[in-house]
Amino acid sequence: MSRRAAVLGHPISHSKSPAMHTAAYAKLGVDIEYSAIDLTVDRLPTFMDSLRGDGSWCGLSVTMPLKSAMVREVDEVRGAGAHLGVINTVVFENDGGSVRRVGYNTDVKGIVEAVRYAGIASAGHAAVLGGGGTSAAAVAAVRELGAEHVDVFVRDTTRAVDAQAAAAAVGISLRVRPLSEAATAVAGSGLVISTFPPRAADALAEELAALPGTGAGVLLDVAYDPWPSRLAEVWHGHGGAVVPGLEMLMYQAAEQIRQFSGCDVDASVIDVMCDSVGLPRRVF
Repeated sequence: MSRRAAVLGHPISHSKSPAMHTAAYAKLGVDIEYSAIDLTVDRLPTFMDSLRGDGSWCGLSVTMPLKSAMVREVDEVRGAGAHLGVINTVVFENDGGSVRRVGYNTDVKGIVEAVRYAGIASAGHAAVLGGGGTSAAAVAAVRELGAEHVDVFVRDTTRAVDAQAAAAAVGISLRVRPLSEAATAVAGSGLVISTFPPRAADALAEELAALPGTGAGVLLDVAYDPWPSRLAEVWHGHGGAVVPGLEMLMYQAAEQIRQFSGCDVDASVIDVMCDSVGLPRRVF
């Protein structure tokens, strides 16, 4: 029987996940049909209820704005997701005839691997733009990269709960700061992770553009459509290195594919995933 998987979120038409997953499953020779489903937070419980009793599902990729809400829809959360309270992956596990829904967070691994591939082995101080569900993974990732402090810049300083909870869980010092302070503060940072949705950082980019070039460090912008983002253009123009969100997406998807298929995701699978979205093949 063909198995099913999907990426859930709103909006979702821009998602590159179907291309990556489909290419990987074809290379692995496994019969998993992967689609994109547009879903808002208020419709999530009904959708998850509709899957009960359908044994064809093997996994779900979860994107914004569902990463926190999905925690309430699973039977168990493992790994980083259990500490962060935010998940981007649901695996359907057979347990003696019944199906358990297990949540994970592969975003942390995706961010860490993307930053390391860009040449950053460790980060003493980092900045995160945005305070939503992905910011929790970003905070955990910079901690794994060795940072002892992170500044989180948000429009509304009362809405950084996910990031603050993540900092407490992984043991990193965190300061919430208004977005109005971000341009000057991050201009010379060694590592900046933007978790804003597409175009949401355009105003900040223009503020940065007005500053003198500072030889900035590495920017990982999780938004990848349109690409390059205005923020990425300005950062690169100031002499900094830019990691596109597709890099993070690819690395977190590789872990999802392993979990959904039960197969090893080796270099040949990574190559076809990169080919599917126009990323350069890896040099291992």
